[in-house]
Order: sequence, then C-alpha cells, then structure tokens
Amino acid sequence: MTRIGVVSDTHIPRFGRALPRALEAGLRRARVDRILHCGDLTDLLAVPLFEAIAPFDAVAGNNDGEAIRERFGRRKIVTVEDVRIGMIHGDGKRGTTRERAVDAFAGGDADVVLFGHSHRPYVGNAGAMLVANPGSPTDKRRNPLYSYAILTVDGSAARVALKFYAGNAA
Repeated sequence: MTRIGVVSDTHIPRFGRALPRALEAGLRRARVDRILHCGDLTDLLAVPLFEAIAPFDAVAGNNDGEAIRERFGRRKIVTVEDVRIGMIHGDGKRGTTRERAVDAFAGGDADVVLFGHSHRPYVGNAGAMLVANPGSPTDKRRNPLYSYAILTVDGSAARVALKFYAGNAA
C-alpha cells in the first residue's frame, strides 16, 4: 500500500515561505510515501519544503515560470503499484477545469486524474477514472476551509480522502 499526499495551488512564496503547519503535520501523520503537486507552486523554493517530508513530483500550472515548467512539465503520468496517475493543472479556456483535466487523459492512459487550478476540492469519477482536485492548502478563495488530499493506492485499487483545516499559519 502506498500513501500519496496530493496538493495544488500553494502559490509559495505569495502565501508564505513555509508550508502551513496543518498541512505539514497532516502529511507527516499520514506517513505519506510521496507527494504529488498539481501545479502553481510559483517558485522552486517550495520544492525542498515538500522534499523534507517525502519524495516529490509535480506538474507546472499557469502561474509557474519557465524553470518549473522545464523541471516538471505540464502533464505527466506517474505509475504507483498498478495504478496510472495522470497529473495536470487544468487551466485553459474551454469547458470546466474538471472537464479539461479529464479530457487530457481521455485516451485511457490514466486510472486516476489529479488536477488543480480551481482551488476547489473535488473527488468523483469520469467513467472508470477516479478524478480528484485537492483544493489549496494556502489559498481557499471562496471555500470555507483549506484542503489537500491523501491518495491511497493498494495494488490496482485507489481511493482519495480530502483533508480540510481552518487555520493556515506557517
């Protein structure tokens, strides 16, 4: 079994130079084996903050510069156990953020699709694909709480649990 912390839209350093205490504590408490970020890190200084917790990978979002785009790319598939995890930020002009994310993996090359951009936490399905947006642990916008997710992979099975918290102190 593999536990994966899923985050997006951290916008560091705009919303602080450290991870929110609740996020860091939650990822450590869950004993995540790795962390996947769905874009809008905004600065590479965010990377070591996550790497101090677990191995880290990401995709770039619309607010990420060239260095982040070159290091991580805009779309990728990560295989964990027997599950293919598609990662994309989800920005664009046509359809909803969720629709754009699902369409990016419509060829059947992913079992799970993780996306961000909207800052709105979401878990659902698109056909056989599990689809999730962790929301944002630093910029909740109109959501009542900050959020991230834990993706658990066990063989070919995957499930996502959204995690919410109110305080956002670093």
